[in-house]
Amino acid sequence: MDLNRLLSAATRRRLLLALGQRLLQAALVALLVGTLCFFMTRMLPGDMAYRIAAGRYGYDMVTTEAALAVRAELGLDRPWFMALSEWWGRLLHLDLGMSQVTALPVLVEIGHQLGPTLRLALLAMALSLAIGPTAGVLAGLHPGGWLDRATLAVSVVLRALPSFLLGLLLVLLFSVQLGALPAAGHGDHGGILLPALTLALGLAAVSCRVARDAMVQVRRSEYFSFALTKGLTLSQALARHGLRNVAVPVVAYLGVQLVMLVEGVVLVETIFAWPGIGHALVHAIFGRDVPMIQGTALVLGLMFVLFNALVDAACAFLDPRGRA
Repeated sequence: MDLNRLLSAATRRRLLLALGQRLLQAALVALLVGTLCFFMTRMLPGDMAYRIAAGRYGYDMVTTEAALAVRAELGLDRPWFMALSEWWGRLLHLDLGMSQVTALPVLVEIGHQLGPTLRLALLAMALSLAIGPTAGVLAGLHPGGWLDRATLAVSVVLRALPSFLLGLLLVLLFSVQLGALPAAGHGDHGGILLPALTLALGLAAVSCRVARDAMVQVRRSEYFSFALTKGLTLSQALARHGLRNVAVPVVAYLGVQLVMLVEGVVLVETIFAWPGIGHALVHAIFGRDVPMIQGTALVLGLMFVLFNALVDAACAFLDPRGRA
């Protein structure tokens, strides 16, 4: 009983330490991302007041008087350190400020955009895990075979294609040629499938090779060979002894794939006019809407921290050695 209590206390300490590290990482990400966005936005060419006025009234309606009014209203002539320190102070109170274009709270704007982004990201990740590791396991069962060579060729091509070009090719195939899916937008049935598939294929190209290499190692291991010699079929040995060992490196590599997912969301949402955070970030950059740029980039960074924490938890669950 005392040993169980000791292990339980040690486990709790490790969990609290991991949670503290993630919270510190989230705070550093928030501070760093917001500060970098602030300086990078101010370094962009063009007059910020004109850009904001154009976002409010339209490019055809912008006048010098409107730009001067925006400059005075938002205090754009203030020294940069005053504006930055004001944003830091609001961040400590979990206040991201007001959009300089729509005059709505940034948190309200992000609240409308977060749902579509999460749906797109989760569907893309689910599709990539269904496509990539499945093909990788089948290829790894027979290394050097035709399926192994075919998946290698397809993976190389998919990784070499930029996401915007892959998205355009999918639009030409499924929308223009087949007429099966809408090319863009979110109101039509199935509008999420093409952007999700664009993200998923790029992720699946990598996870396929990771799963294939892991399957080759499992296939050559002594415990897998012993499972076959004691009378189990290949599918039974794979289900009982192979899949869990293959899943550990695949899940661990999800942390790396999350970087590509967060980057890809911004571009893919813009290509397919998907109303998510990435699409809002691009519009905010064009409109020089600094609070929206900081807020959307901050949420994307925190999503990366959260997903990495979930990946670490999944790896600890799959691999008992991590809990020793």
